[in-house]
Amino acid sequence: MERIERIREFDGWLERYTHDSAVCNCRMTFSVYLPPQAEAAAVPTVYFLSGLTCTDDNVRVKAGAQRYAAELGLALVMPDTSPRGEQVADAPDRYDLGQGAGFYVNAAREPWAAHYRMFDYVNLELPALVERELPVIPGRRSITGHSMGGHGALISALKNPGLYRSVSAFAPICNPVESGWGRGCFAAYLGDDPASWKDWDATELIRAGAEPMPLFIDQGTDDEFLLEGHLRPEALSQACKERGIPLILRMQPDYDHSYHFIATFIGEHLAYHARALTARS
Repeated sequence: MERIERIREFDGWLERYTHDSAVCNCRMTFSVYLPPQAEAAAVPTVYFLSGLTCTDDNVRVKAGAQRYAAELGLALVMPDTSPRGEQVADAPDRYDLGQGAGFYVNAAREPWAAHYRMFDYVNLELPALVERELPVIPGRRSITGHSMGGHGALISALKNPGLYRSVSAFAPICNPVESGWGRGCFAAYLGDDPASWKDWDATELIRAGAEPMPLFIDQGTDDEFLLEGHLRPEALSQACKERGIPLILRMQPDYDHSYHFIATFIGEHLAYHARALTARS
């Protein structure tokens, strides 16, 4: 684990690291914001998973999250969205497949399976590394994300009961097996059997009996990808209703899919996670 950047922000430190990933079989990059409280004691952690075409840089520059993390005493861990490098498979003519579009699944089909194991990276390898090397409280984690990363946050929490204290999402891809984005990537990464894709779909996991967990989602009503049918929050809402799973789904009037939307509500999401992370277990 090599630190390649360190910037003072809100009396804490924004840091960037690279490391050799055994899971993804390549060099990976992630950013961490350590609040001022981390200089005196270990702090809880919120993971933020970014969306299609992004790296770890987008959220740390555009979301305005560090200010709230400093006030709340939360570390922010911001992974990349896929493995990268010359040896890593890619689809350079597509923005929604390959590097920048890992979809937070464990790929089963070549050439993707050699490196694209983002689910295990985000939920196993990266937390173990962060909790070993940085001043964060082991096991005291929550998770959120945007778009493809919102999908990643939801499936990470639903497929790992007890791993996260809370989960939220901004404009997540809620039902990727019925989304053009999801179908295109899942066929490439997972194979031609749509039944196998359901294990990586939040709506389908809930329908199949995933352990109940409160979900908190913000969605803009003027989001172009909502209007094009890529996000499908209504499917997730119906599945939660059928199972009696608590869902806060806030349809925010006039907001789009951009980081302007995320920056508006990131403070409320971090406060939501702070309450869960500081509650007595």
